[in-house]
Amino acid sequence: MDSEYSKGVLLTPLLSRLLSPRSQIHGPTPCEPPARLVPTIGIDSHEMVVQDNLLIASPYTTPPHLLDLRTISKPNQLLAKALTSFKQVRRDYATAPYAESFNWAHVIEALRVLVDEECAFSWDQQSFYIIVFRSQLPPATDQTHLANLDKLSHAGANQSGGLLKYWFGVPDVNGRNLATCVWRSRDDARKGGSGVDHVQAMRETMKLYTEWNVERLNLIIGKGVCHWEIVELTS
Repeated sequence: MDSEYSKGVLLTPLLSRLLSPRSQIHGPTPCEPPARLVPTIGIDSHEMVVQDNLLIASPYTTPPHLLDLRTISKPNQLLAKALTSFKQVRRDYATAPYAESFNWAHVIEALRVLVDEECAFSWDQQSFYIIVFRSQLPPATDQTHLANLDKLSHAGANQSGGLLKYWFGVPDVNGRNLATCVWRSRDDARKGGSGVDHVQAMRETMKLYTEWNVERLNLIIGKGVCHWEIVELTS
């Protein structure tokens, strides 16, 4: 069992403009100077901060699952807040290309707005680590048991630090689903996947799937949040 994942995957990479071993998945053309767009919908990150800088960054809202913004740097704080607007944009997200399945363009625009609101702060190029977990469950799966295992797994991963976002969907008519994590770094993901609670929950969870796969990606956000791309890691 891979110790890095928290949940999803089977993604077909597109042609790359980057050097090996990474292949480009998605991202707009770089711009100079940074374009500033007017958001079509508001940023709700303030509503997601429950108290004492604790951010709701997953479907779970109890204390063990909240992201403590004081434990991460400013760029990570801002991205985590922008990711509160993260959602799917197509119904077949469980099998469709990852970057096309979610509102990444909106998340990045939300990040631009948050960066602009910061005084005496400039965004340097940053890289973040994404895990996608695609799975298929048999029809008779005990969803309550699975949900409990997932909750235990997330609590363990979150306590290790650096987990900026966790999202999961609902199985389709064929039992296929997708879950995804955005981490501060690959090292954080490794630590999160090696905790006792996480490992125990994952061992139990993997017994329930008829099919599963994991993909590892990098989210690269350029200087000034001027451009961004999601690239597949092949090693």
